[in-house]
Amino acid sequence: MIKELVFDDAVLSTPCEAATAEDASVAQDLIDTLASIEGAACLAANQIGVTKALCVYLDESDKPHAIYNPKIMLGLAAFKTEEGCLTRPEDQLSKVTRYDHMKLAFDELVNGELKHRKRDFAGWEAQMIQHMVDHCKGKLV
Repeated sequence: MIKELVFDDAVLSTPCEAATAEDASVAQDLIDTLASIEGAACLAANQIGVTKALCVYLDESDKPHAIYNPKIMLGLAAFKTEEGCLTRPEDQLSKVTRYDHMKLAFDELVNGELKHRKRDFAGWEAQMIQHMVDHCKGKLV
């Protein structure tokens, strides 16, 4: 179901609790909502008002991927950049440090159960995921 985006700093700055397999409907809401926003590439659960560590992103083929409980394990090739955000004022950019290469530990829903995964990401995908991890931590970006 397509959800309204949340712009309330109190919600967005609340660190998210662990997501479970029972949050699969939230993942689907994120996918549906992301698909409804032209030009959007990633979305975290707190951006639709659910304070769970759950997010989705579109890969290079525009295929959505749901990531439960993401944790950055390693980051390489740090760089400074400015980012906008769907749930911040359009003209407000945040100065952030990101990694061009990163290793992520996360859970993935497989046949109704969460399976632990580790994966390397680089470039644009790495930057999007780092942005969403910030959301999960309650960091306003």
